[in-house]
Amino acid sequence: MKISDFLTESLIIPNVQATRKQEVIRELAEHLAENEPGAPAAGEIERVLTEREKLGSTAVGEGLAIPHGKLESAPKLVGCFGRSKKGINFESRDGHPTHFFVVIIAPPECGGQHLKALAQISRIFRQEGVEKRLLRASTAADLLRILSENDAAAT
Repeated sequence: MKISDFLTESLIIPNVQATRKQEVIRELAEHLAENEPGAPAAGEIERVLTEREKLGSTAVGEGLAIPHGKLESAPKLVGCFGRSKKGINFESRDGHPTHFFVVIIAPPECGGQHLKALAQISRIFRQEGVEKRLLRASTAADLLRILSENDAAAT
């Protein structure tokens, strides 16, 4: 599973407007619902992401959070990417602000794909210099190009 299997330019928010954790979840849920044909409704996505966050923050550290969940109404694994240059308190394990958010929503029967997507995202962000390049990027197209280049390198 590659991030490029579910992420397109229209599913990238180069400048997340939200400043609080729940607002970020809502903004990403709305963006995914509006830009991915057949995606679940924004309210459903927000609900499942919020429920997952109650179990523990999906901010894994080093500026990355991977809010994720499963929904019966998801036609396939879908997702979106958001960036906050300023950074947001997402209750990260390392206590640092979170700049990058990768949402993954999958139907319950796609558990294997779901786990592979989580692992691939982690591999991408473990590569040296990825965060700096993503912070410097100016457009959704630039962000997608950087993610795709590192997606290929991480496989």
